[in-house]
Amino acid sequence: MLCMRTLLFLLLLRAQPAKASPIPSEHSEEENTKIAKNYLEKFYHLQIKDYRSPSWNSTRMFIEKLKEMQQFFGLNVTGKPSAETIEMMKRPRCGVPDTGDYMMTPGNPKWKHTNLTYRIRNYTPQLFQADVETAIKRAFKVWSDPSPLTFTRATEGEADINIAFVQRDHGDNSPFDGPNGILAHAFQPGQGIGGDAHFDAEETWSTSSKGYNLFLVAAHEFGHSLGLSHSTDPVALMYPNYAFREPRTYSLPQDDINGIQAIYGPSNNPIQPTGPSTPSACDPRLTFDAATTLRGETFFFKDKFFWRRHPQLRNVELNFISLFWPSLPDGIQAAYEDSEKDLVFIFKGNQYWVMSGYDIQQGYPRDISNFGFPKTVQALDAAVSYRGKTYFFVSNQFWRYDNQRQSMDPGYPKCTSIAFPGIRSRVDAVFQENNFLLFFSGPRYYAFDLTAQRVTRSARSNLWLNCR
Repeated sequence: MLCMRTLLFLLLLRAQPAKASPIPSEHSEEENTKIAKNYLEKFYHLQIKDYRSPSWNSTRMFIEKLKEMQQFFGLNVTGKPSAETIEMMKRPRCGVPDTGDYMMTPGNPKWKHTNLTYRIRNYTPQLFQADVETAIKRAFKVWSDPSPLTFTRATEGEADINIAFVQRDHGDNSPFDGPNGILAHAFQPGQGIGGDAHFDAEETWSTSSKGYNLFLVAAHEFGHSLGLSHSTDPVALMYPNYAFREPRTYSLPQDDINGIQAIYGPSNNPIQPTGPSTPSACDPRLTFDAATTLRGETFFFKDKFFWRRHPQLRNVELNFISLFWPSLPDGIQAAYEDSEKDLVFIFKGNQYWVMSGYDIQQGYPRDISNFGFPKTVQALDAAVSYRGKTYFFVSNQFWRYDNQRQSMDPGYPKCTSIAFPGIRSRVDAVFQENNFLLFFSGPRYYAFDLTAQRVTRSARSNLWLNCR
């Protein structure tokens, strides 16, 4: 089967939608079922005969394949084409069946030698040739650093891995579909076309967050060229969906390191490289950097990531901050929503950004001194807005800001533990829900009842991430 030997890498986002959006639910049940059947046929080996037959067995096969897909992406495993399932299915993605973790390509193909050669057969006119060569070289280095593999560029003759920018039907039975669809594909290790990587010449390629970053797409594709399949780890480079990450500081995640070393062994260097790992939602030691509401959803920030909690669907989704907001930094320290103005304020160090809905406004970042903080305050721990006032927490104190007057209220800062009895430790994150302020300190949260003016419950923070 073509999709078993051809590894098609599609991007999650088109050229501009690097932003969050509500989960759609406008499709009819019949349309959702049709979308699900087509998706499962392509990516989960659901045979046409399995669902065109009126038998009970065909319905059971459809449900089982749907559950398999939902489990792969960490969705609620219901066996039904729910709104969150259809939303995931509509995202551009890879054309091979999904496996898990750092699984290798079916049949476990690998190169029999470790000194591989590559040749760039042609170039995209959207980039300088030197930029293409640099991006390709760096993409191979991503894989050579943690393994014994070496990659040498050939300028003529045959090479193990051939790289080309092509369009539409280009002779390998895997035609491209024009802008913003299938971005690239690569073949598993082997003779002939094996290992080769093709990039859609009609896409917008770049060396930044604009369009599609060639380094990131190429690094993913070369993982396929070396024998890796897709990972269920959303942090992994080999996760099916694209997420922009800053190329200048890119570090191969640990899941991918484990994968390449499972095939070719560790690096020959005396010090083995390590990479970032996905934060575990159910780690009892988990702490949050910041939290905020946003149009009914709740966002919990941690390092490079955020969890997005949807109250109606009761699902929690982990994403890169850079996937939705490329201009925001990692390690966000405080955030709050001004629901009356439909604005969200994001803080790191002495700078802040403002989002209108899901879009970063122009003219940011700005200095937090605009709020009236003294020069001694260079960073915030947490923030929350309630009834026209915004509370900024720094160490064991807090300031209160009047949103209407756009100035600090007199008499501040005040002691947090006195104004909010029961909150005795430094506040890491806080947001407002119903008649409560939810304070997060270390691995626990405290629900402060605004009517009773006291803490009425306390529990582990990750209960908010559906951990029990």
